[in-house]
Amino acid sequence: MKLTQLLSVQALVSSVQYTTHVSSFSLTGTQSLNPNLYRQNIFPVSRNDPTVAFAHPHAESVSDSVAEEKKSFIDTELRGAAMKLHTRMQSPKEGEAVEKPQPPEPYTPTRVDYLNFLVDSQHVYKAFEETTVSITTLSDFCDTGLDRVKPLEIDIEFMMKEYDITRPCVGKAGEDYADLIRNIAAKGEENSPEFMCHYYNHYFAHTAGGLMIGKKISALLLDKKKLEFYKYDGNVNKIKGDIKKDIEKLAASWTKEQRQQCVDATAAAFMGGGSINSNLGGRGRSQ
Repeated sequence: MKLTQLLSVQALVSSVQYTTHVSSFSLTGTQSLNPNLYRQNIFPVSRNDPTVAFAHPHAESVSDSVAEEKKSFIDTELRGAAMKLHTRMQSPKEGEAVEKPQPPEPYTPTRVDYLNFLVDSQHVYKAFEETTVSITTLSDFCDTGLDRVKPLEIDIEFMMKEYDITRPCVGKAGEDYADLIRNIAAKGEENSPEFMCHYYNHYFAHTAGGLMIGKKISALLLDKKKLEFYKYDGNVNKIKGDIKKDIEKLAASWTKEQRQQCVDATAAAFMGGGSINSNLGGRGRSQ
């Protein structure tokens, strides 16, 4: 593998953190659940920056009126919580988190790392999909077009057959995050605000920065094959826009305390997604 290829992946992770919705992973082999290390930048850094508008998960709504934007739970309260987990490098005007030093030597992901990532991802998505089916108030989030369990099964089977890799068991990161989602669901509708924070962060992270990172990893490991994990039926921006409207509608019915419950889950959502992505740094399984 060329060093320039490997560094381009690291450069992508660093650059998209400024403007897009990304669940970043460490290519240094360092595993941590610190949300400062595993960023999911789902909110625009600047509404006036055209590059941000292009990369933002809801770029189609960037031109909405200021009055309408102020009514948005996602773009105000959830965004504010996310900015507290961003560094000044990632969000120059609003970042509050302390920048963490990064080890100088890049880690080279392997196909085994990638398969571990896919298996853990599927396990977590199963927990999400089971929850949207089991809780009545979350029925709008069933079969949205962003569901990933079936596409991931196709990709896992491909990786096993194409590269003669045995299917791994779900790792601790996948088990722990899926258990967290199921524990939230077990509390019923009263905890739907907490669940929605995880849902929004996890699903929307994959549709923007996650796609860009997937493209780079595919070039490094899969001869540029695009996996089903990164494909959607229909216009993904429209799908996201419809889901965002459903989230806003649901949030409008919440009490002040419930809205705060959703906001307070942001750090845990970042940490859960980051722990799954640690597979790509070679630390997703016990060594």
